[in-house]
Amino acid sequence: MAEFIKIYPDKPSEAAIAKVVKVLKDGGLIIYPTDTVYGLGCDITNTKALERIARIKGIKLDKANFSFVCHDLSNLSDYVKQIDTATFKILKRALPGPYTFILPGNNSLPKEFKKKTTVGIRVPDNSIALEIVRQLGNPIVSTSIHDDDDVIEYTTDPELIFEKWQNLVDMVIDGGYGDNVGSTIIDLSGDEPEIIREGKGSLDIL
Repeated sequence: MAEFIKIYPDKPSEAAIAKVVKVLKDGGLIIYPTDTVYGLGCDITNTKALERIARIKGIKLDKANFSFVCHDLSNLSDYVKQIDTATFKILKRALPGPYTFILPGNNSLPKEFKKKTTVGIRVPDNSIALEIVRQLGNPIVSTSIHDDDDVIEYTTDPELIFEKWQNLVDMVIDGGYGDNVGSTIIDLSGDEPEIIREGKGSLDIL
């Protein structure tokens, strides 16, 4: 059964974050808060954990459209081809923030994602998520958790999330109520920005 851990977003405890990082390094799955909805995540370097997330989502790993959650833009060149100045300016304006940007992937993508030509990058404006990634030292692979209810697309209450997910993951972080609007998804891999989904992030950044 998963551990349920309370972390306060205004000042995330170092010790609590270190516990989360240990779970990730051991190949565990976490549910954690972002600046939009709660996410399901694992260490990008752990194949078994990636396979577990794909199984939970009922998809093949090489077909999965997971986001890479980064601490800032310094990790970009690890996974993304050289981007032009205009694209970089959009990223700088928008991040950290409630956006997922689709960018052209490079040859250094983890082997599980080698077939992909693009990668979704997230730098959420949430101190808990950013501290986890910073202490881990590399991105986490993430996907939003959806609700079974047709009316509410996302579960926002951490206790309800824990009830539902406690036997599927290793840790659920209570970082307060989540939002129920997903991130705005913008494809920057082509000649012109393409809006894939309008979510919480404003389009004024384009």
